[in-house]
Amino acid sequence: MAQNSRGNERFLQRLAAGLIIGDGAMGTLLYNRGVPLGHSFEALNLSRPELVQAVHRDYVAAGAQLLESNTFAANRLALAPLGLDGRVAEINAAGVGLARQAAGADHLVAGAVGPLPPAKGQTAELTLAEQRSLFSEQMTALAEAGADLFVLETFSIIEELELALQVAADLDLPAVAQMAFFEEGRTRHGLSAEEVARRLSAAGAAVIGANCGSGPRELLAVLQRMATVTDRPLSGFANSGFPQYVNGRYIYLATPDYFADMGREMVAAGVCLVGGCCGTTPEHIQALSKSLKDLQPIERPVPMITVTEPPAVAEPTAVQHTFLDDWGRRPIVTVELGPPKGLDCRKVLRGAAALAKAGVDAISLTENPLARIRMGNIALASQIQAQAGIEVIIHITGRDRNLIGLHSELMGAHLLGIRNVLAITGDPVAIGGEAGASSVFDLNSVGILQLLSSLNKGTTLLGSELGGTTQMLAGAAFNPNVANMSGQIRRMEKKVAAGARFIETQPVYSAEVMLEMLERLAPLQVPVLVGLMPLVSERNAEFLHNEVPGISLPDEVRRRMVGTSGPAGVEAGMTIARELVDAGRQAAGGFTLMPPFGKVELALELLRYIRN
Repeated sequence: MAQNSRGNERFLQRLAAGLIIGDGAMGTLLYNRGVPLGHSFEALNLSRPELVQAVHRDYVAAGAQLLESNTFAANRLALAPLGLDGRVAEINAAGVGLARQAAGADHLVAGAVGPLPPAKGQTAELTLAEQRSLFSEQMTALAEAGADLFVLETFSIIEELELALQVAADLDLPAVAQMAFFEEGRTRHGLSAEEVARRLSAAGAAVIGANCGSGPRELLAVLQRMATVTDRPLSGFANSGFPQYVNGRYIYLATPDYFADMGREMVAAGVCLVGGCCGTTPEHIQALSKSLKDLQPIERPVPMITVTEPPAVAEPTAVQHTFLDDWGRRPIVTVELGPPKGLDCRKVLRGAAALAKAGVDAISLTENPLARIRMGNIALASQIQAQAGIEVIIHITGRDRNLIGLHSELMGAHLLGIRNVLAITGDPVAIGGEAGASSVFDLNSVGILQLLSSLNKGTTLLGSELGGTTQMLAGAAFNPNVANMSGQIRRMEKKVAAGARFIETQPVYSAEVMLEMLERLAPLQVPVLVGLMPLVSERNAEFLHNEVPGISLPDEVRRRMVGTSGPAGVEAGMTIARELVDAGRQAAGGFTLMPPFGKVELALELLRYIRN
């Protein structure tokens, strides 16, 4: 810990003395020098240390006075897919050691720490204790290896950054806390630059600032706004403009001279630690160093620092009419249909028309289930509403679109008159095995619900004004087919807090599970539509139980389906479904029917049984 104390004093003394020049991008140089995207840059600390150290030496030669260790994603969660989760301490210690060898006695070494990787697909969310443990493991290794300070950078979730700052305080090392901002100076979740500055000041960051984002000009604007609400020293590590994809490689086109000019403006705004992020090279840092020679940060007036509570999730704009209007007066029934695999959607349209005529309340339209290619459900939903005259609930996953695409598609869906959305994280692409496809997961189901709430409020998720509001009724999916329902209940509480106003469940095949689920969801006071998918044969039952995520059949149900096929199999499956309807009549306010293989006639038969 003595090393930490010396590092602490050393950095703070240098900070008080004036301007500090940081280094530039590590990943950009490693990529330019032949390391492919997708490779763990942090693993190079062990496998190719000479390459990492060469980057550090080039930045020192360019004028950098602070070097960041090559440890941005050197946490257990990010290293686990590479089989390196047991070498967290070794990789981080090596990262500090390589930077220290290049820095010598005259320059500072910062332990670089990035955000934890997002949960992908169906991965459970980490608890606060688990997140803290991951940060603590990495940051303890950095501190013990002799880092002078931490640079906590590119965070998009402020609560996660605040948690990392708590770990830094426990280790008695100062921390530079940098958020990533998007358009109009807001974070991914809509916090303003001013609010971020207030909260990071209150959290005890030695320096607060911003990095990454879109380019130097927008980052400068963020820092100018931060300077109005905090007396803390400021830092800015901008990208070198927007990346371009040229001849199979990503390049950044902003010149070192332009980057250096923006650096001067940052110092004029009161920034005292200036460096580079994505796309910056030793040439950018050299130009920056020359431009800032003999320059000192300006004296800033000390503002009043106040901390406000994080903004509450906005209540959705009231929808004039929904398929749930008669909830509590009669059973509400929706039917789940799947878009076709090709271009012929006549069967789906005929089925929707028949269901509408029979009195179904809404059609629930899936989106590329099991990660297999289907017709787009938004366009098909518009056709169903126009031709069948029935409301449609579109399933929207986080798998198939990035954050930009989700905004655009949901606004477009609203333009087409679609008002109901079921937010789903989505099955990973690996399940479908579609060649060449990849999962996105910028947002999971909770994030999509937050996005819908923002659109209903009249803003993007980043806080930009839309010039109007959507009127989306947001729903969430629930899976009761787990050994312990408590985790699913906690996640559903988050979904309701994020804006879910109805629930559709995975198909249930146990009356006991159904009744427990309804009892435990009742305190949320949100309509729950119990999922029913009639079985049609032993083969169908075994496939669902063994191969489809989220579906689990009790042994008794599987036993009853043994040896069944054809009409006998359908009758056995329908008998089980009717028994579940009877068991849930008093507790369930509605059902969502999932006819297998598009057999609408089975849904019609169950609808008549439910309404009797």
